[in-house]
Formats: sequence, C-alpha cells, structure tokens
Amino acid sequence: MAIPARIHLVTLGVSDLARSTAFYEALGWRRSPASAEGVSFFLTGGAILSLFGFRDLADDAHLPASDRPATGGVALAINVRSEAEVDAALADAERAGATILKPAQRVFWGGYSGYFADPDGHAWEVAYNPFFPFAADGSLDLPE
Repeated sequence: MAIPARIHLVTLGVSDLARSTAFYEALGWRRSPASAEGVSFFLTGGAILSLFGFRDLADDAHLPASDRPATGGVALAINVRSEAEVDAALADAERAGATILKPAQRVFWGGYSGYFADPDGHAWEVAYNPFFPFAADGSLDLPE
C-alpha cells in the first residue's frame, strides 16, 4: 500500500502556546473549537495548522528537543493572487507581531515573494507565482 499523497495537519512546535495562538488570531485566522488545553488548531484553505508545545512535540515524536535550526528546517508558504496581495499580507503579518525576514521582491523563479517569521521563528513565505494558477476552491491548480 502506498502512503496517500496528502497533508491533513501541519504542526508547529512553539515555545509559548498562548502567545503563538494570539499571533495567528491577530493574523485573522480562525481557531477551531476542537482546540484543547495544550493545542490550538486553525482552519486554513487546506491542511489544518496545529500549534503544540515544542518540547511536547519532541517528546511525542521521540526526538531530542535541542539544537533546533533557526527555521526548524522548514518554510511554509501561502500563495496569493498578486504582488499587491504579497505586500498587504506581509504588512498584516508585521502588524500582528511577525518579524519580516525578507521584504517582498521579484525572485529568480519569475514570481514575487517575501518571508516573515512567527514568534517562534517559523518561516512563512508569502508568494505570487504567475505559473501556479488557482482552482475555483482556492487551491493551487498544478499539473498532475
């Protein structure tokens, strides 16, 4: 049996759950009522974003909770429909308390993007990619 090619949850290990929950709420993201003590879930247009204590996440996965790379080894991306939407999203993120890692700019692959970091340093790219059209449901319509 092959593992299905789909992602249901993306879990970020955070150092302060209340602070991180407040940050994502300040972005205008809706926290699910399924959230419970020790974990917050946010509904997105695709996978669910989960926030969980960094040490709890490491313990759950049987991994050491030390020597974490600055990006956590991962960058998450939000694609938008225009360069203006990239600029607006980065400004909104900064107002919510994000640190701008890379201001929006034209990039080598032909699009326009910038990066921000959440309170725990998780890197988020906001990108306009003219080669990735949107489907009617807001997902990316990539060739199969």
